[in-house]
Amino acid sequence: DPSYLQMAQEYIKKSLSCLTKRSITFLCGDAGPLAMAAVVYHKLHNDKQAEDCIARLLHLPKPDPRIPDEMLYGRMGYLSALLFVNKHFGEEKISQNHIQQVCEAVMASGENLAQKRNFTAKSPLMYEWYQEYYVGAAHGLAGIYYYLLQPGLGVSQAKLHNMVKPSVDYICQLKFVSGNYPPCIGDNRDLLVHWCHGAPGVIYMLLQAYKVFGEQKYFSDALQCADVIWQWGLLKKGYGLCHGTAGNAYAFLALYNLTQDMKYLYRACKFAEWCLSYGQHGCRTPDTPFSLFEGMAGTIYFLADLLIPTKARFPAFEL
Repeated sequence: DPSYLQMAQEYIKKSLSCLTKRSITFLCGDAGPLAMAAVVYHKLHNDKQAEDCIARLLHLPKPDPRIPDEMLYGRMGYLSALLFVNKHFGEEKISQNHIQQVCEAVMASGENLAQKRNFTAKSPLMYEWYQEYYVGAAHGLAGIYYYLLQPGLGVSQAKLHNMVKPSVDYICQLKFVSGNYPPCIGDNRDLLVHWCHGAPGVIYMLLQAYKVFGEQKYFSDALQCADVIWQWGLLKKGYGLCHGTAGNAYAFLALYNLTQDMKYLYRACKFAEWCLSYGQHGCRTPDTPFSLFEGMAGTIYFLADLLIPTKARFPAFEL
């Protein structure tokens, strides 16, 4: 329905009029609106404006060593915007050379910090955020390694095996007996089961490592993550993607898409039922209650994705 693209264009115009010029990432910075605008204009066959957005996107990063590497505010969040554009254009609109330059900056940053903080023997790559070695997907190691394992970044086989794989293995060693993961290296409290901190974010790194290296241990750890989420993943923090129930439920969809095991589609549907009884669980109201990562927009996004495999299995299914 082209009316949705027209509506998206109106939102995009508002976003482009108030770029912050402070952050370069997809989720929290200027790269998100620019990448989204490029795709929307492309689908509306407005090639001139799409090319203008891509040009502005390419000129965002500066050679500034103070830029972090994590996903929400750092280089990895910028790389995710570049991959988003190439995926939706169906071609290499962002050159592989540009992507590899940013990727190499991330690798060099991780290698330098590992050497500086004496991590190299345990983990050849190390990253920090506000003087903490975060483990999870949002600000931490799992989110960075997940992207470094993506074939679209073009990390060489030598670096994948000699630097990324041992770093992934180091995270695996941090696993609690429960199957969950700590928010930071050195934090022994087994408390958080969020996409941003805990098993619901680490599972994506594990599944990608399994796809790249083919080792059963990564898949086994991912299954343990899913069990952690099933046991403790209904959150009073809300219904969003970052630290809410809808974000946790995405792990079940990831496993279902990989295995076609109906157990994980069932679990995703049960979490969806919980989300659909909105307001009945005593959850707190987030700071941005209608947003994608904290609020109801995240729930709707998850429900829309859930319908695709569920409708394929059960054509009469209604949500």
